Amino acid sequence: MNQLIIFTDLDGTLLDHDNYSWAAAREAVGELRARQIPLILNSSKTAAEMEQLRDDLGNTHPFVVENGGAVYIPRGYFPKMPQSHQPNNMQLLGSDRQEILATLQGIKLKKDYQFTSFAELSAQELAALTGLSLDAAKRASMRVSSEPLTWQDSDENLINFRQTLHSAGLRLLKGGRFYHVMGQTDKATGVSLLIEKYRTFYQARTLVTVALGDAPNDQGMLECVDIPVVIKSTKSEPPIVETEQSILYTDKIGPEGWNQAILQILKQYDQKEA
Repeated sequence: MNQLIIFTDLDGTLLDHDNYSWAAAREAVGELRARQIPLILNSSKTAAEMEQLRDDLGNTHPFVVENGGAVYIPRGYFPKMPQSHQPNNMQLLGSDRQEILATLQGIKLKKDYQFTSFAELSAQELAALTGLSLDAAKRASMRVSSEPLTWQDSDENLINFRQTLHSAGLRLLKGGRFYHVMGQTDKATGVSLLIEKYRTFYQARTLVTVALGDAPNDQGMLECVDIPVVIKSTKSEPPIVETEQSILYTDKIGPEGWNQAILQILKQYDQKEA
């Protein structure tokens, strides 16, 4: 017997890029919940942002934050897993945010690159930049393992900036809206960790893993699953996915495409199980 596990990006994928709504995916989300198929949120968002969304979705599964910077596993979800003192058994997979900020400050003083990180913005400025409410902007700034920024310098200096970060043990990822400075992790880091835990948990079943994303920072996640799904986007470049698996491309955008893809996969899954 097979067991589906779904990993998904949020902005521009499960959530509408402009209004952050998942309403267009409600049918597919409901189907996954009814079938008790794990839906793992995997995003550049913070834990504080994800917690509220999980409540809205009725989601009780693990989740990966800040482009793989940390993974949260609800207490008792995997019964034999050791429990930590951190909320939802948080495991830091990447670099500590305070170390990242110190490195960015040093680079800015030395190189005079023109960029603005979230830490430099007030909650009001961040709300205006992202289109989020003031409360949502505050949650977006509560980071543990990454720092988003807007780049206001030349393409040439962006290449140099990326190399400078690399020399400092950090990496620069391009998301749907911002660049993200983080440690040597990506969304695939959290996915790989959770796949192994699910494989142990579902010992008698064969895992069939699915990932959905729309932007370059989803590449790693899409490359480490059985069914990669690229959601059509009008806001970002599509991820270049290098895999031997067949890639599903949606013709609808954002949560509409997400809904389309999940329902199609469930239909194919039902046919194989029949």
